[in-house]
Amino acid sequence: MLTAVTGINWGDEGKGRVIDLLAENADVVARYQGGNNAGHTVVTEQGKFILNLLPSGILHPDVTCVLGTGMVIDLDHLAGEMQAIEARGVKIGPENLKLSDKATISMPWHKVQDGLEEDRLAKNGTAFGSTRRGIAYAYSDKYRKKTLRLGDLLHLDEERTQNRLRMVLDSKNMELAGCYHQEKMSYDALLNWCKQQAERFAPFICDVGAFLQQAHDSGKRIVLEAQLGAMRDIDYGIFPFTSSSNTLAAYAPLGAGIPNCKLDHVVGVLKAYSTCVGAGPFAAENAMDEDWNEQLRKAGGEYGAATGRPRRVGPFDCVASRYGLACQGADRIALTKLDVLGCMKEIPVITGYKLDGVEVLRFDPLSDLDRVEPVVTMLPGWQKDISGCKSWDELPREARAYVEFLEKQLGHTIQFVSTGAEREKFVLKGEWL
Repeated sequence: MLTAVTGINWGDEGKGRVIDLLAENADVVARYQGGNNAGHTVVTEQGKFILNLLPSGILHPDVTCVLGTGMVIDLDHLAGEMQAIEARGVKIGPENLKLSDKATISMPWHKVQDGLEEDRLAKNGTAFGSTRRGIAYAYSDKYRKKTLRLGDLLHLDEERTQNRLRMVLDSKNMELAGCYHQEKMSYDALLNWCKQQAERFAPFICDVGAFLQQAHDSGKRIVLEAQLGAMRDIDYGIFPFTSSSNTLAAYAPLGAGIPNCKLDHVVGVLKAYSTCVGAGPFAAENAMDEDWNEQLRKAGGEYGAATGRPRRVGPFDCVASRYGLACQGADRIALTKLDVLGCMKEIPVITGYKLDGVEVLRFDPLSDLDRVEPVVTMLPGWQKDISGCKSWDELPREARAYVEFLEKQLGHTIQFVSTGAEREKFVLKGEWL
């Protein structure tokens, strides 16, 4: 069975928590896009783990994890992430972590260029809110055919690879020295860096497409893990305030390495309220006053898993979520962090937008989203701790009514509701997986 787990909104919906749960019964968990510019947080009996590149299944010893073809991989960051969780008793080796030979390497200069350009744009207020981790520049060079793939590290002694490395370096030095007045990088230093990466990661690099195909054909349970959410998709998101990859489920088999395979299920993950990291239009933060927003931010611990930046927050946005659901084509929905709302006497929900006093019928990424006014409906809160609830019927009546209101607004059943950060803190409503 092939299942994709995707974000419906701006990212940070709690996908890591859902993937960790599905991984209990999975054979393979594969990341299919993005890099280390976002993070998934998983809470186990060993504590909290924040994973930027490693799939959330890495915490399950019987699961094989894959970094897929569609990713851009910062190898220095990956090495540090592996070392950090290995120090906490998680075993990682070529038998349970496989890196696609076709994945793009995030080169040392990509972070440099990202930071320099973001600083330049910030001077006149046009910065994108980048994480400064080089993701856009790695993808840009991928499509310009001016970077390396992981498989190239296995052929560094060959003339064709060395010639390619020289061409790539010459091009990048022209950009960084000519446009940003940076000191040129040497070929010898770059080749040495590549050799160090090859020595470290060669045992992990393989044809993951063949591995995944065999697993799929033999009936293994495969979970494909997305980063960020629909609003950050390069084609369908709030461009240009997006990521630089395709975050949608339709891309999942392609980005993982098995483009001929079809998904059996798409799990769309929603948070019980709205959050956003980075720049771009975000109507939800204008629905309530800043005191309310700050109360929610603190209650939910809303700070970026990769960056530590305070997240922009607001009420659940039905308009944006309907659009995200349509983009992802989800047949299952997981709602996370319902427990965070337990402190509120009344809970706002955004049920519409208005622009210049006129109702906006749908979410359009190309429209004037910066100017829309949220239409808010207030629902009664439950003001109780729901973390101990073991079934749907044990939830307070008001909590059930809140979820049912969202279902009616979205036109979709919500099957999974998380009632706390820990693995066992959830209830099921309807058919799950």
